[in-house]
Amino acid sequence: MNHQITEKAKETIAIEAAAIQQLTGFVNEQFAAAVQAIYNAKGRLVVTGIGKSAIVGQKIVATLNSTGTPALFMHAADAIHGDLGMVQQDDLVMVISKSGESPEIKVLVPFIQQLGNPIIALVGNTQSFLAQTAQYVIACTVEKEACPNNLAPTTSTTAQMVMGDALAIALMTLNGFDGKDFAKYHPGGNLGKRLYLKVADLYVHNAMPKVMPNASLKEVIVEITQNRLGVTAVVEKNNDLCGIITDGDLRRMLNKTDVLTNITAADIFTPNPKTITPQALAVEALEVLKKYDISQLVVAENNQYLGIIHLHDLIREGII
Repeated sequence: MNHQITEKAKETIAIEAAAIQQLTGFVNEQFAAAVQAIYNAKGRLVVTGIGKSAIVGQKIVATLNSTGTPALFMHAADAIHGDLGMVQQDDLVMVISKSGESPEIKVLVPFIQQLGNPIIALVGNTQSFLAQTAQYVIACTVEKEACPNNLAPTTSTTAQMVMGDALAIALMTLNGFDGKDFAKYHPGGNLGKRLYLKVADLYVHNAMPKVMPNASLKEVIVEITQNRLGVTAVVEKNNDLCGIITDGDLRRMLNKTDVLTNITAADIFTPNPKTITPQALAVEALEVLKKYDISQLVVAENNQYLGIIHLHDLIREGII
């Protein structure tokens, strides 16, 4: 029984993967013309559909909005009962349908034509009513559904979603939509934090351990222990950074000598430590920590010691 389950699941994935690969043949002049029309439009892209295609449409709208292309979803059934008022003069309408012959679509399309809004068909059947009436046709034809009865929308809805992603990314490229724009539209959650959270937002909440070069071994140990960051900076009177001492440096020093009298911070510290500026993104700090396999990073600017950012800060904020 388990073998039958896994084989059927693998077959489903294989069918859908093959269908997706074939979609590249439909990325043609019609596709490019549709993308250009959306890009040049003064209004929004209104996406509509019925059944499973409607659910795909909602996902496409969400992707478009989050990548810089204004879009809204209008359910085809609701559109013919009042929601058609959502469509404004400068909008384009993209109708998603596998067959292009659904009763709701056949009723809706003439009303959109009366409004004078251009129609983009994201359609499986390129000989259908929808395809014949649309100004732009993006084909997403599939040979068969993954459903054993070739009935339940599976491969076809996957193809629609992938073509929607292709549309969104093409528009994203035309719009020059970059990481800063993405952060503006995704301020919440871990994704947003990776794009906007700065080192300055984190290190200020930590202690600022530091000792002078002439500090005794006891003073160094107390400073590291009290501030619980596993490290202390070594600074001059003007707060210029000389180096750092980590708890690992202390252990290595103890392994090398049995005589602890008169040992000072100057005898232990590591000069020229890895630093990062307050303006750097937290994710940049993470890259430095990973690259050098360290847990703490000194925050400094113009060699002025400002504080410490710790790996735990990044974990707590969900950056990792």
